[in-house]
Amino acid sequence: MAHRPKRTFRPRRADSSDSDGAQETFVEPGETGEQAARGPAVEGPPSGRGHAEVAELLRRGRGRGRRRGRAWASSRRAATAAPRLDGSSDVPESRMVDLSADEEDGAHHSSESKDDQSSSPNGSRTPEDEFSSVDIPDAAFIQATYGKCKLARAQEDYISLDVKHAFTKSGMKNNSEDSESEPDEFKDITPFTPKPQTLRQRMAEETKTRNEETSDDSQDEKNQDIWEQQQMRKAVKITKGQDIDLSYSRESQTVKKFDASVSFPPVSLEIIKKQLNTRLTLLQDTHRSHLREYEKYIQDIKSSKTTIQNLENSSNQALSFKFYKSMKIYVENLIDCLNEKIINIQEIESAMHALLLKQAMIFMKRRQDELKHESAYLQQLSCTPETSINNSLAMDEKTQWILEEVESRRAQRRQARILSGNCTHEEGTSSDDELSSADKIDFQKSQGDILQDHKKIFEDVHSDFCNIQNILLKFQQWREKFPDSYYEAFISLCIPKLLNPLIRFQLIDWNPLKFDSIGLKQMTWFTSIKDFIDCSMEDSKKEDSSDKKILSTVINKTVIPRLTGFVEFIWDPLSTTQTTSLVTQCRMILEEHSTCENEVNKGKQDLLKSIVSRMKKAIEDDVFIPLYPKSAVKNRTSPHSKFQERQFWSGLKLFGNILLWNELLPEDILQELGLEKLLNRYLIIALLNAIPGPDVVKKCSRIAAYLPEKWFQNSAMRTSIPQLENFIQFLLQSARKLSRNEIRDEVKEIILILVKIRALNQAESFIEEYHLDHLRSVIKEFE
Repeated sequence: MAHRPKRTFRPRRADSSDSDGAQETFVEPGETGEQAARGPAVEGPPSGRGHAEVAELLRRGRGRGRRRGRAWASSRRAATAAPRLDGSSDVPESRMVDLSADEEDGAHHSSESKDDQSSSPNGSRTPEDEFSSVDIPDAAFIQATYGKCKLARAQEDYISLDVKHAFTKSGMKNNSEDSESEPDEFKDITPFTPKPQTLRQRMAEETKTRNEETSDDSQDEKNQDIWEQQQMRKAVKITKGQDIDLSYSRESQTVKKFDASVSFPPVSLEIIKKQLNTRLTLLQDTHRSHLREYEKYIQDIKSSKTTIQNLENSSNQALSFKFYKSMKIYVENLIDCLNEKIINIQEIESAMHALLLKQAMIFMKRRQDELKHESAYLQQLSCTPETSINNSLAMDEKTQWILEEVESRRAQRRQARILSGNCTHEEGTSSDDELSSADKIDFQKSQGDILQDHKKIFEDVHSDFCNIQNILLKFQQWREKFPDSYYEAFISLCIPKLLNPLIRFQLIDWNPLKFDSIGLKQMTWFTSIKDFIDCSMEDSKKEDSSDKKILSTVINKTVIPRLTGFVEFIWDPLSTTQTTSLVTQCRMILEEHSTCENEVNKGKQDLLKSIVSRMKKAIEDDVFIPLYPKSAVKNRTSPHSKFQERQFWSGLKLFGNILLWNELLPEDILQELGLEKLLNRYLIIALLNAIPGPDVVKKCSRIAAYLPEKWFQNSAMRTSIPQLENFIQFLLQSARKLSRNEIRDEVKEIILILVKIRALNQAESFIEEYHLDHLRSVIKEFE
């Protein structure tokens, strides 16, 4: 009898060899003997007493042979025993036995149930009772019962579908003696299920499974120990050379079985001494390394304390720290102040610009209205009498009032010129920018209010934060004391941005169009920046010092945008005073202070584009030279003649104002504006309509005087520029007419004009044609 295996609570695998016991009927501790006996009888219909007896005997025989091996697994298989009784398990059909029986079988069952119930006082059966009460039938009895079952099936002449046949290995061996008498159909049955295992085979397989699981558990524990050792080495960072076996403490706790067959190496005193010396040497090396590290740390602490003391005792470092801290606080306060005041500066700046723009629009609109009404009035004088009388009177009344206003201003200007002794003035060259007394008072009042608000902007600010000289002095101290940090901080790029609001504040009352406006060189901010740059050149002794670009950057970012605003909205190209003042300011800005071409270039291009655009608009809108019949202009005192003369001289004044931009604007642009659009389109046509005489020669001389000498400096030129071809032909035509009338002085003046504009070939041809040999000397002087 095999030993009862040790009971474990590990879940059994589904393919265990003991799974077939679920369909075998056995008695649980809570069942009665009657319930155990009736369980199998329910599975099939009764087919005779022989079946019942065989089933009962087989069930009790298997109960005695298997209950001893399954008692330890009852707690594990109880939960699955009930579902397997219904035939849903995977147990092969060869293990199933047809348990159907007839009425005698039922009686036999009931008698056995009663015997079972009487064996236990409480109606339950124990395993000891079963072992003592069950009788195992012998082979002859089983064979006889088997024969009865076969005869019963033969008499019924059918095989019930509910009957399950089972053929075991032992049964086949026992029935081998009667195999000759059995039908062939039983011999040819092929088993389709695994052969059943004996109790000894199942117990051996179960023992093998437990051994495998035990080995798996030991392998898992070993892997877990290795992993814990690795993690502990990472955490503790074991010093190299220190021989510590982390697994020793854990393995020492586990109880090892002593194997007497294992032999230990011989141990002697020398071996023990050698191992101790080796261990001692390792510990001494570790101790020495620790001492070296300790000494290094002590030295580092001492050096750190020394450095701290040196820094605390060093006056230079303390002063530099104090300076940088004070400079940081100063710059932050300066930025806060400027951020607060920039809003007020923009408001005052916009108010002043709007006031000047309003005044400029008044002058422009008045000039255009006067030109329109005076031209209409002269046109009316030339009209036929068919014009409506009412319309003529209404137009005459409005025109008369305007003409009286215009004539009143002209009389005032004449009186002023007489008092000043200017007798060479021509009618039409005046700017006509006088204001009425009411408009002048209103303008002065508004301007005074703006300037009063302008003074209040920085009245509550300390001079260190609003005076450009004081601000630059702070940065100059930085540059002198700590030049390296000064240039590394790119202060030259920051200064123009800091000074921008303050410079705009000083430029609020600056009008570059006024003849008496102060120049940029005389402004305090300009001189302060200039001095700062000069000191930078002396201190740094660098030719490429970044501070040299401060002034050009300030002009590009602050002055040029303001100047561009004046050109686009306020400047009147017909005003010689405004044009001369504007040219002076632009010449100084664009020529003398273009040290950084890349930065000034963009602002310069924007400014020049605005100037060209404004002059084109003036030519298109303000130039008007009417053409009247010679009979109407023959009389110098006629309104038509006077109006035509004023308009011609107004256009000629614009021609001169355009050519004032020589060397600031490109030559091709000036020649296009002055010669093609104005001279050839308006002035030459008016001259062709005029009567040749001294007045015409005077006008031509004035035109030639406005032409830049730079255009004719090439001594190899024998012909003038192409744009003056029409002007040259008009001069030759006028000279021929005057020569016929024997007006020699005007002819000589025309020859001088031709020589000045380098039309030498035309002048020589004219002299040879009219035999004016005395004028050849004039040509030789210019050659």
